[in-house]
Amino acid sequence: MIEKKDITGIILAGGKSSRMGTDKGLLKFNDKSFIEYSIAAIKPLVSQIIIVSNNADYDQFNLKRVEDIIKDAGPLAGLYSGLKASKTEYNLVLSSDIPLIRTEILNQLINECENNFDVIQIMSKNKSMPLIALYRKSCEKVFHHLLQNNERRLQVAVNQCKVKNIVLNPSLELFVTNINTPEDLEKMVYENKD
Repeated sequence: MIEKKDITGIILAGGKSSRMGTDKGLLKFNDKSFIEYSIAAIKPLVSQIIIVSNNADYDQFNLKRVEDIIKDAGPLAGLYSGLKASKTEYNLVLSSDIPLIRTEILNQLINECENNFDVIQIMSKNKSMPLIALYRKSCEKVFHHLLQNNERRLQVAVNQCKVKNIVLNPSLELFVTNINTPEDLEKMVYENKD
């Protein structure tokens, strides 16, 4: 079992959010911003949290914030920037557009950690979720090499690593829903009325 002191939490909040039209991590749901849900879910499991974003508005959360080292290169560049800033072997990665995320789901990644894997990621509805995953620090070199060669696709990068997929219990699928559009947000608010 890996210990909390050996894990950094990396929250990617740098997306262009073109479909939403605004920075998704700062959207509100039940009076809390999306990223506050990410922080609350990840905090019990890690020794430090790094927010990857070029937006200084995230400094209000009093956490370490790093900017993309390689600009406008998507989530792969954000992930690389977070891993480069991390000082720990293991890194719990989460995007800031999954407001219903639960600590128990992230904890499954840690519990399933094995030495011979570089990436342990959630699978939900037959889709891999590389932005709800545990990454080893060594992935940083792989991702840097790909970015230098103009590879921007996160899935391609993850496939260069040794990956273990954790199939999520269907009863938990709701908690890993990405909110990408105003319609997604409306639907989530409607379905999660008290």
